[in-house]
Amino acid sequence: MNTAKKIAFVANSTWNIYNFRLNLIHALVKEDIEVMVIAPVDEYIHYLDKLAGVTHIPLKRLSRNSTNPFKDVQLFRELRKIYQQQRPDLIIHYTVKPNIFGNLAARSCGIPSLCVVTGLGYTFLHQGMVKRITLMLYKLSFRFANWVAFENPDDRQLFTSRHIVSAQKCTAVDGCGVDTNFFRIREKDRQESQVIFTFIGRLLYDKGIVEFVKAAEQVRKSIPNAAFWVIGEIDEGNPSFISKHQLVKWIEDQTIRYFGTTRDVRNFIQQSDCIVLPSYREGLPKVILEALSMGRPVITTDTAGCRQTVAQAQNGFIVPVKDAQALSLAMEAFCSLPQAERQEMGKKSRERAVRKFDDAIVVKQYFDIIGRILQNNLLDRQTDKQLVDPIHSNKHNP
Repeated sequence: MNTAKKIAFVANSTWNIYNFRLNLIHALVKEDIEVMVIAPVDEYIHYLDKLAGVTHIPLKRLSRNSTNPFKDVQLFRELRKIYQQQRPDLIIHYTVKPNIFGNLAARSCGIPSLCVVTGLGYTFLHQGMVKRITLMLYKLSFRFANWVAFENPDDRQLFTSRHIVSAQKCTAVDGCGVDTNFFRIREKDRQESQVIFTFIGRLLYDKGIVEFVKAAEQVRKSIPNAAFWVIGEIDEGNPSFISKHQLVKWIEDQTIRYFGTTRDVRNFIQQSDCIVLPSYREGLPKVILEALSMGRPVITTDTAGCRQTVAQAQNGFIVPVKDAQALSLAMEAFCSLPQAERQEMGKKSRERAVRKFDDAIVVKQYFDIIGRILQNNLLDRQTDKQLVDPIHSNKHNP
């Protein structure tokens, strides 16, 4: 890779950096590249303890869910000021507002930018003025991006078919990757009397938590020994969040067993028989990659980002979006499988994770993109220099 001296990562939260970007940051640091992170500070700022030499610059003007244009202008100005002061060789933007306003700020400073679309989120799943404006802003911003990466081919196809970004300057990568050494197969240390289905993720309607609970209610009627675990937080900053009242009702009805939140999901995946994510749309869900890596079958939906993780009836099941009945049938089908077939599904999940989604594979994909951007930028600068300095460029051609 044509390395740069300094690369900046920009996201809408430190949580995003901690959960999804550390593998790439580690790899760049090993290449002696200076890395800076530009993001609002939250409790996950402790990631710096493990990354000597990485600088974190707090963002103060990024309001994740605000639709106030004056706040967005303030964010643009804040980012532009930081970029002008720091002058990184490349800026990698993640999440919606950095992809739009951060990329435009990078363009105004003449700094190369890679925009990474990690999923389309609430805005794209719900019709309305905000969605139309967001699409317009994406189209404006991506005209000036050096490259755009998507975490699944469906999102890339959507953006190119709507002419939001040129097909000639975008590609799809295999998600954010998974550390297959850290998330390795661990045998359950419990009795096999129960079949445990586990939902891990933010408690949002768009993650399919309601369908998970409805399916659980149905399955328990015919399979009393089935258990349904939920791990995740209520994200009140997202318009799609589940209320505390609703969660408490599910717990009181004993439909689910709720474990709150955790920074290490491995023990829950280890004790589970099957990981279930009935999401409406994803970039490429990391929790499924972690489940695959730990050798667990998966039930998920036939939608962007999710369908890439499962081969139907081989390492799990794919069901239609927003279809609790189909989800319950898939769960019942899983329960009816002999233990040996479930284990074979888990084995194929692990093989899929190692073959397609290992950190090393995904980091190489990013290194290829970064190298291409930096090389093209170097060539552009050399061309510009020749255009403005004809005497110097022709000194060997009298």
